[in-house]
Amino acid sequence: MAISPEAGLTPVEAFALVGVVGVGAQWLAWRFRLPGIVLMLLAGLALGPFSGIFVPSRDIGPLLSPMISLAVAVILFEGGLTLNFKRLSDAAPGVRRLVMIGAPIGWVLSSLALAFIGGLSWQSSIVFGGAMIVTGPTVIAPLLRTAKIQSRPAQLLQWEAIVNDAIGALVAVVALLIVMVRQQQLGAFEAIWTVVSGIAFASLVGIAAAFAVIRAFRESLVPEYMKVPMLFVLVLGAFALSDAVLHESGLLAVTVMGLLIGNADLPAYTEISRFKEQATTLLLSGVFILLGSNVKLAELELLDARFALLILAVVVLVRPATVLLSLAGTAIPMKERMLVAMTGPRGVVLLAISGLFAERLVTEGVPDGAVLQPLAFVLVMATVVLHGFALKPLAQKMGLSSGEVPGVLLVGGSAFTSGLANALEKMEVRVLITDPNRGQLRAPREAGVPTYYGDLLSEAADSGVEFISYSTILAASDNDAYNTLVATDFAPQFGRDSIWQLARVKEDRARHSLPSQLGGQVLNDGRTLAQYLELLAEGWVFRTTRLTEEYSLDDWKEAREGAIPLATLRDGQFRLIGRKDEMPDKPNMRIVSLIPPDIAERIRKETEEISRQRELARSEAEAVRKGEGNGSQRDDDDMPPPKSKSKLPDSDG
Repeated sequence: MAISPEAGLTPVEAFALVGVVGVGAQWLAWRFRLPGIVLMLLAGLALGPFSGIFVPSRDIGPLLSPMISLAVAVILFEGGLTLNFKRLSDAAPGVRRLVMIGAPIGWVLSSLALAFIGGLSWQSSIVFGGAMIVTGPTVIAPLLRTAKIQSRPAQLLQWEAIVNDAIGALVAVVALLIVMVRQQQLGAFEAIWTVVSGIAFASLVGIAAAFAVIRAFRESLVPEYMKVPMLFVLVLGAFALSDAVLHESGLLAVTVMGLLIGNADLPAYTEISRFKEQATTLLLSGVFILLGSNVKLAELELLDARFALLILAVVVLVRPATVLLSLAGTAIPMKERMLVAMTGPRGVVLLAISGLFAERLVTEGVPDGAVLQPLAFVLVMATVVLHGFALKPLAQKMGLSSGEVPGVLLVGGSAFTSGLANALEKMEVRVLITDPNRGQLRAPREAGVPTYYGDLLSEAADSGVEFISYSTILAASDNDAYNTLVATDFAPQFGRDSIWQLARVKEDRARHSLPSQLGGQVLNDGRTLAQYLELLAEGWVFRTTRLTEEYSLDDWKEAREGAIPLATLRDGQFRLIGRKDEMPDKPNMRIVSLIPPDIAERIRKETEEISRQRELARSEAEAVRKGEGNGSQRDDDDMPPPKSKSKLPDSDG
């Protein structure tokens, strides 16, 4: 039931509702592995035009526009921080082509489609066409992880989204500045001067703010606890100062500021990065709820059949043409080009910028600017839903997906990780052993296990390791401090429930124990690498076992008394084991364990006996088939004596 305008929310109630619903939608998206942006937009629609519970223009009023402007400013600053020029220069030629050639082509083709298919004015077309360059890293990353795309096409899509996120924002901002100056009907010289001076001033403000941050952080002019607050207020200050000179130039200033800080190699960059991720998550939640609830049904009705055709053209014509023209002449196989060409979900920047710029265009006398927000809304929803459901089957059909195969990164080369890797590979789990010491990788290489020589924390690993194919990390090197560092660094990216490490030496002593926020979960009741290696030296071996309806977990424990369970796999869900009592008892679950030498020898003999009996049965069956109809009979004394049956699983290797 809709709420009447007189019964609107107070500002405090409105802010609380936006925060709870926005963050709640993101949590639900994570919990059920759904595109977060879709749930947030649907939540905004449910609160606003569909129910009338929250109407921003009524409940927040004049605060709506500045709130969205500041949120977009921080989002674009975050986009600038993400763009690392060094990584771009080291990236594959395909990525550079998608950025340097694809961005201009995409802008032109998108603008033409908006003008000739959507019937929009040139002003709205060039502004929205610039914003359509972006494909949205916050949308692409979850899709790639879910679809498990192979390395090269995944990197192409991911890097294109990261880089073009900032470039698309810059293009849209510059296009809006040009439109605003042109709408003021200034003379040619005055118009050019206004645009150039506005861009120059915004760039100088961004450069000055960035260098102030860089110098203050490098020379320790600011204490650690004030670095993030100082950075945040400088972003807001740079935005407000530049915007006061020329509307919307503040967005350019904060983007330039982010680009410079992100490439300054500051020691505090990790803290800055994590803060901006948290701030961006909160701001995204708020922006999407505000934009979704502020959509008017009358505006959605403005989107007629032309715009449905426009969205179809963007997905089927504009995106494929942009990618194929950009990658023409490269060594990238055609099927990889086609996968990239058919994958272009739009996300955060497009929606946030369109919601802000639509109002500016209408204010400047461009009436069809009002269409941009609902158009962006529908375009984002359509592309995210389409690619969210289509990317995985499309990649599998093209042979560019690893399917449901889980992946594990093992940090540190040793006999333990080599043996564990071989056991995991028997269960068809993808494994990669990494180590900065080449000598430590000799044993894994001889065992035929995939390896990566280098530091997993290095920038080179971003392009050398296919992180998207792995869901679990086990830090098991001979350096406890390095294991803790790796686990702590990757925890925000992978999630702490997916980060594991071997127990540290002397960790049980108070003076050597670390806070819970450092490191990962400890594997199997706290054994160190030295203890595992000692067991292997004594003859312990790795085994994989499958549970069945007849062979339960209790049977496994009884038959393998003293065995050390390390990991389980069931229905594609891989999990390392922290404690034995955590293991579920489910049929078809496979267990990787270390078993004592006496049990290993007994299992080996029993397995050989079973194999011998099976082979004997096959030969007897063949003899019976050959002798059928000949009246031949066998004396019971020729039958081998029955063997005692040992309760064994259906597979144990």
